[in-house]
Amino acid sequence: MKAPQVTVRAEADGVRVVVCSGEFDLDTTGLLIEACDVRPVPAGLLVVDVRQMEFGDSSFLNALIRLRNTRSMALQGPLPSQLRRMLEMTGALDLFEIRESPGYAG
Repeated sequence: MKAPQVTVRAEADGVRVVVCSGEFDLDTTGLLIEACDVRPVPAGLLVVDVRQMEFGDSSFLNALIRLRNTRSMALQGPLPSQLRRMLEMTGALDLFEIRESPGYAG
C-alpha cells in the first residue's frame, strides 16, 4: 500500500486546494478530513485534487460526500480510474463538480 499524503494550499479568491496522493482507506481517510476541517467553514471553494490517488475505498467516498454537503466543493481531475468507477457504481459521480483543466480558480 502506498502511504497516503495530503497537502493543503490556499489559492487566490479563497480557494483551498487539498491534494491527495497514495491510497486511502478507513484507517487513513482521516487525513483528508483533518486537512479540510477548517473552522469556521471558509466561504471560498474547496478543491480536492485526486489526480495522484491510487486507491480510495468507501470511507473515502463517504468523506467526499460529507465535505460536499457542508461547503462549496469540486474535484480536480482527471479522476483516477478506480475512483471514477466507484463514483459511477454508487451513483455519486453526478454529485460532484469535476474540473479537468489544470487551473483551480474559476
